[in-house]
Amino acid sequence: MAKESSHQARAARVHRVVVIVDENSNPFELGCATEVFGLRRPEIGRELYDFSLCSPEPRTAMRDGFFTLTGVADLEASDTADTLIVPNRPGVEVPRRPAVLDTIRRAHARGARLIGFCSGAFTLAEAGVLDGRRATAHWQWADAFRARFPAVHLESDVLFVDDGDILTAAGSAAALDLGLHVVRRDHGAEIANAVSRRLVFAAHRDGGQRQFVERPMPDLPDESLAPVLAWAQERLDSPLTVSDLAARAAVSPATLHRRFRAQLGTTPLAWLTGERLALACQLIERGESRFEVVARRSGLGTATNLRSLMRRETGITPSAYKRRFGPEGS
Repeated sequence: MAKESSHQARAARVHRVVVIVDENSNPFELGCATEVFGLRRPEIGRELYDFSLCSPEPRTAMRDGFFTLTGVADLEASDTADTLIVPNRPGVEVPRRPAVLDTIRRAHARGARLIGFCSGAFTLAEAGVLDGRRATAHWQWADAFRARFPAVHLESDVLFVDDGDILTAAGSAAALDLGLHVVRRDHGAEIANAVSRRLVFAAHRDGGQRQFVERPMPDLPDESLAPVLAWAQERLDSPLTVSDLAARAAVSPATLHRRFRAQLGTTPLAWLTGERLALACQLIERGESRFEVVARRSGLGTATNLRSLMRRETGITPSAYKRRFGPEGS
């Protein structure tokens, strides 16, 4: 029998994602999960996830009674989940149903990946699986979370936290950021970029970016960073510096730094490094096996620097990334 290819092996069993929907759950984060993990991707040519919803009751009233969810599986459906997305709701002080918390504990005990969007961190903490772990939640609930769950290391000024088998995201659009991060972790940068294009959403916002941006829209049109970002993305293989970006934007490095902080919630150097690392991942996925070439073409300089950054940002080496996401036969 011919040896099974790496792509065939990965496709042999589709990763199962299950979302628990409970009383007063937020529709937005449910929609984010459905968009990222639930929709078919014919442009990709294969199914990325086996996705389903479950609930402890046959009829579940969503947040503020906007609508009632029916026709979904019961909680037993979560017992086969590879990834379990826990419920969230605005009433963080209301305890979760014991059946929901028990379901989360069982999933954690058998090694399932757990995800909490927005106030979902409260659900995970109430289940007792976050003690001693890193997490985030919406900034407006940070004080309440810390007072109630002092054993959890809350990072309240980031978009999301990836703590291995437990991932949490701040409110609203950060759920999409974390969802795309999970797709990137599971399927590589090329697939994550394809999903983000369908969503018309930024392909990569690092989890360390700030939740709250001081000026989400520039006061003046000429303060927009879009032109300099597009210019830099076309020249990632060049030895660009923060001074180069500032000169292109016709501002001082200090002013450029302030605009990046205000508009993107990150620094120019962190953004540039993130873009270069994303390009390096794409080059590896497209079949470039010479890591010194990947480093040079992505602007990361040396294979040593590439290895250091990939291990820090993705948790794996370029060689491991190549084995996991490289083209068939690599």
